[in-house]
Amino acid sequence: MRVSSVYRTEPVGFRDQPVFYNAVARILWRGTPKGLLALVQWIERTLGRAPTFRNGPRRIDIDLLDFDGAVSRGADPALPHPRLSQRRFVLGPLAEIAPEWRHPISGRTARELLEDLPPRPWARRMT
Repeated sequence: MRVSSVYRTEPVGFRDQPVFYNAVARILWRGTPKGLLALVQWIERTLGRAPTFRNGPRRIDIDLLDFDGAVSRGADPALPHPRLSQRRFVLGPLAEIAPEWRHPISGRTARELLEDLPPRPWARRMT
């Protein structure tokens, strides 16, 4: 339905790796969160994602950020994404395409969450 610009971003966690390229997409999905997770994991494997370590280098990483405001902890997938409000590389593109989006738990907008983050790790919109 909508796709953000691509953002060049500083690695989070394990820092000794190349920069990442991130974007956010809003899609229409008629299935369940588990079904969508299974699909994106299949896409990741098809595109060559191989297991490494947490926050390590990877060819592709697709995360489910929100599913129509659902709140689900302890389930797979956890919704909203547990670290969504701490990640500039998510909130920047999210605020670009869905400024009205509100975090299902805090009620804060993507822009409000983004404004509270420190400047690093950085995320810069590519032109």
